[in-house]
Amino acid sequence: MTGFRAPPLVLAVVVVLCLSSPARSLRFDLESGHTRCVAEDIKMEAMAVGKYHVVNPSEGQPFPDSHKITVRVTSPYGNNIHFGDQVESGNFAFTSTEAGDYLACFSAGDHKPPLTIPVEFEWKTGMATKDWTNVAKKGQIDVMELELKKLMDTIQSIHDEMFYLRGREEEMQDLNRATNSRMAWFTALSLLICLSVAGLQLWHLKTFFERKKLL
Repeated sequence: MTGFRAPPLVLAVVVVLCLSSPARSLRFDLESGHTRCVAEDIKMEAMAVGKYHVVNPSEGQPFPDSHKITVRVTSPYGNNIHFGDQVESGNFAFTSTEAGDYLACFSAGDHKPPLTIPVEFEWKTGMATKDWTNVAKKGQIDVMELELKKLMDTIQSIHDEMFYLRGREEEMQDLNRATNSRMAWFTALSLLICLSVAGLQLWHLKTFFERKKLL
């Protein structure tokens, strides 16, 4: 009995699906009087959407004012992307104009006694932001064509991400080379200064002993 071999197309689909990264979705506890930040590395001109909400501690009851939070999303250079003050929930969407780590910071007011506020946050970037249901409805395409479009977008996203990471790696290598070069010059300069100081000390001692007629 011969072993089963999957078709190349199936293997390619499996590899692509394994390489594609899902949206970041998490739930965390925010302590009153504290701030918690979530970072996301986003490349240039990438689409990003996010949504958040505070989990009601008493389901079916009015939402307490003590469980409202302040949310700020900033770019790698500190520019404000989104700001929500004393809110229960919210969402944001943007196309990145800067490459690097974007920060979403959540903070709660100081309460006595301290409170723990559960927050749910979801952050999607790249092809995860596309609404494929609407694409299928608008285009009137069959299921197979829709899946192929998804795979093409996934491959393009992975391709762009690989080039982005390669660019970041080259930047880090350039920085390492520049740092090593500066350290070499600094070491040489330090050695020259130490030798100069030692020479001056020897000259001063020789002059001192000659003046005292000890030599």
